[in-house]
Amino acid sequence: MSVARTGEFGLIERVVARLGTGPATIVGPGDDAALVTASDGRVVASTDVLVEGRHFRRDWAEAEDIGRRAAAANLADIAAMGATATALLVGLCMPPDLDAAWAEQLADGLATEAALVGASVVGGDMTASPTLTIAVTALGDLHGLPPVLRSGARAGDVVALAGRVGYAAAGYTVLSRGFRTPKLLVEAYRRPVVPYALGPAAGRAGATAMIDVSDGLIADLGHIAAASKVGINLNRSTFKVPEQMRDAALALGVDPYQWLLAGGDDHALAATFPAGAPLPEGWQVIGEVTEGSTVTVDSRPWYGPKGWDHFRA
Repeated sequence: MSVARTGEFGLIERVVARLGTGPATIVGPGDDAALVTASDGRVVASTDVLVEGRHFRRDWAEAEDIGRRAAAANLADIAAMGATATALLVGLCMPPDLDAAWAEQLADGLATEAALVGASVVGGDMTASPTLTIAVTALGDLHGLPPVLRSGARAGDVVALAGRVGYAAAGYTVLSRGFRTPKLLVEAYRRPVVPYALGPAAGRAGATAMIDVSDGLIADLGHIAAASKVGINLNRSTFKVPEQMRDAALALGVDPYQWLLAGGDDHALAATFPAGAPLPEGWQVIGEVTEGSTVTVDSRPWYGPKGWDHFRA
């Protein structure tokens, strides 16, 4: 049955029934607005928009996978501030002939990913649109800690990474060439594995700056470099090419380091820490903060692609 035949309120009822309630939710879907607790009086907020054909394709992923990706993009931003996500608000614009079951499965994905951090979908909106669009806003709680900004890195800090990079970009390339294997890479694109808990852990450990790697490691570390007015140097030897990625790169004629250093959508976390400070488990040193203003690799300029730009192909 299409969303048009189901009707707005019928679809809302069916979707809301699948969402669950997180511990921070006082008032969830059903009123004019939601009510969510904020333990220390501050709320971290982030929004991302996913547009069909630009950020996802229904022939490449199931609705539940797309829901998880949409949630992950926002939950990772909250973690990158050193906070824990508490709630999601979702705006869904759909073609009237879209199958209502697809929207329900999308809701399942959103709810499943949010539950990984104890959050839930607390509200949103739906409307008709010729282009399927998913807009998600995430709210988070710092639990009394200061936020970890992009602007705190200082020369002499180490650069560290939590989570994996390059997998989703490799999966995207595989899918775009018409293949469906290796499964490891394709599934990484469809459903990112995000180290959510390592964001707050980095904040507690004294991280000086942090960012979600959504557009590519070099591009996103460039935001830290610009905000902190420093340079960043990455050590290429710290990036090991997994066997399946190496094999896929050889078959497709791609330098795998383009995936590792410039590929997005894995939503790893990159942070800077004072030199000599013990890093939380799960964080690996990949470089250092230097004097300067650019991101280099092995102290040389990187001339390959730097990452995703939403206004360029």
